[in-house]
Amino acid sequence: MKSNTFSVIMAGGTGTRFWPLSTKNKPKQFLDILGTGRTLLRQTFDRLSRISPVENIYVVTNEIYHELVKEQLPELSENQILLEPEKKNTAPCIAYANYKIRKINPEANIVVSPSDHLIQYEEQFIEILREGLDFTENHDALLTLGIKPHRPETGYGYIQRENNKEVDGYKNLYKVKTFTEKPSYDLAKKFYESGEYFWNSGIFIWSLQSIMKAFTKHLPDVDQLFKEAEEIYHTPDESDVITNIYFKSKSISIDYGIMEKSNNVYVLASSFGWADLGTWGSLQEFLHKDENGNSVYGNNVMLYDVEDSIVDFSNDKMVVIKGLKDYIVVESDNKLIIYNKKDEQEIKQIVEEIKENKGEEYI
Repeated sequence: MKSNTFSVIMAGGTGTRFWPLSTKNKPKQFLDILGTGRTLLRQTFDRLSRISPVENIYVVTNEIYHELVKEQLPELSENQILLEPEKKNTAPCIAYANYKIRKINPEANIVVSPSDHLIQYEEQFIEILREGLDFTENHDALLTLGIKPHRPETGYGYIQRENNKEVDGYKNLYKVKTFTEKPSYDLAKKFYESGEYFWNSGIFIWSLQSIMKAFTKHLPDVDQLFKEAEEIYHTPDESDVITNIYFKSKSISIDYGIMEKSNNVYVLASSFGWADLGTWGSLQEFLHKDENGNSVYGNNVMLYDVEDSIVDFSNDKMVVIKGLKDYIVVESDNKLIIYNKKDEQEIKQIVEEIKENKGEEYI
């Protein structure tokens, strides 16, 4: 395990598409949503601790989740929990981590990962990370892990490789040609059939020097805000200064702000049983199903003519459902959703409407 290897876990999302199970106060990364005995955040930390010393793992999260992170990852010091005062997307989050890490080790080689993804085949994943880290240690490159698609999927972003030529000495590693956000079904089908495209996992590997150079070139305004505060990182004044920085910073993703504009971006084509678990439908792919394709949780649930649905109720509820197909029926803390899976992308907007019309206590 190399002391120069650092990991950054992005854990500030609210997971609104998993409402009502995932709420503002306890979003999906802090839940054992797969029933494994470990939360998604804990699983992410355990994986990354195999390639980074524990003291080199940083979690970036919203300040309201401070206690949840401490509770679930007691190995971390306070200094390893980076608290964001407000949501500003992934670029400011990564810029903050960059400057924290640079003060410790300017030669760092970094893995950046979301906190809420499923990785089924951990050994393959670790092997891919090690290959990627070897590449970024020896090249001025921004590397993303691309997942070999097994279906046309409209809920993921896509990465197109530049050509069929692998980078010398690195199997399945290619220069990136284009990024495409969540395409239509017809376009996703073309991407899938072409063999040139990969799903964008949102997992990145780069040297600290390469990513900071990219910020200087493509997001100088964001970089400058964090650079001006260089003296306060790892000091008691950090929190107050970061609040001011986030107030001034624009909200922008690392994909749009850096990756799509850089000419040294590469993709490592991977297959390790990945899913971003962004929706109930994507989750069900990994849940137990009965003979009718239903994933049922709750001791007192009775189904009649119900197919391909997710049904989740607390054990003290007596529930009878008839005549549903492809539905989400989930109850949590006196909140209930009954929604067709084909429309589940709307749930995020529904939660916003609940907040506006009924109050924050319901989200």
